[in-house]
Amino acid sequence: MSTRCDGDSWDLASSVGATATMAAMTRAIASRADDALIDDPFAEPLVEAVGVELLTRLATGAQPPGDLVGQAAIDGAKVRTRFYDEFFLDATRAGIRQVVILASGLDSRAYRLPWPAGTVVYEVDQPRVVEFKTRTLAGLGAEPTADREAVAADLRDDWPAALRAAGFDPAVPTAWSAEGLLGYLPPEAQDRLLDTVTELSVPGSRVATESRPGDENAVKEGLDRVSERWRTHGFDFDHASQRYLGRRGEAAPCLAARGWVLTGAGVRELFAAHGLPLDEDDLGMGGVRYVSGTRAADQRR
Repeated sequence: MSTRCDGDSWDLASSVGATATMAAMTRAIASRADDALIDDPFAEPLVEAVGVELLTRLATGAQPPGDLVGQAAIDGAKVRTRFYDEFFLDATRAGIRQVVILASGLDSRAYRLPWPAGTVVYEVDQPRVVEFKTRTLAGLGAEPTADREAVAADLRDDWPAALRAAGFDPAVPTAWSAEGLLGYLPPEAQDRLLDTVTELSVPGSRVATESRPGDENAVKEGLDRVSERWRTHGFDFDHASQRYLGRRGEAAPCLAARGWVLTGAGVRELFAAHGLPLDEDDLGMGGVRYVSGTRAADQRR
């Protein structure tokens, strides 16, 4: 599994694309849990369609998660998915009808959330990723619950042009998500992304993402332990090599400096709110805050 580099590309079985498949696999496991915090009926068939045998066995329940997908990761998928589901539903209750999901991967919210009539959901990701998901869900007979627009674009390139070409209107309020994304961008690309989201957002727009303390090298040891467990099961995937580790601006203060008024909760707070323990934490989740906020008036740069 090669280390990330400028201009690299991927599908859902390789490089950083495989992390989207692994996230969907974990959502599939979490959706079968008794506590019913989330329900993603498309996660399992999407993973199965990608065709990575081990991930398929885990997603379908043919192989128990065991030590490969620890309880902290499963509960983390519940908490994260629930956070973003509620963010979008709150935004639409406030009247927002334009949604952008950045690095959408195998996210199925355009198909499973109860979007109000007139909502447009733009899903932005690599061309092979959005084509695969569109084709696979059509083959399953799934119908979007919103007006879904697939935007085939690399977030390191001129994705705003592709977004506008798909019909995006920067003059109306937008709800943006950058879920599980920022650590997979170089620090300077992260800053450009936050600048661009801000520039495309009128006052009243909303944003949600994760905010982690600025030195991501602190999580490398845990990622290496996770990778070693996967290798013992024949899946050679180096989690750390897919991320741009090192110092970067922390998302929450970066957004606040750009005129967003944020609220948030730490992972441990969210686990506790749902009655979930967080004992073993190889992935360094305990230091993450989930933040969301609104673009303030008269602050656009």
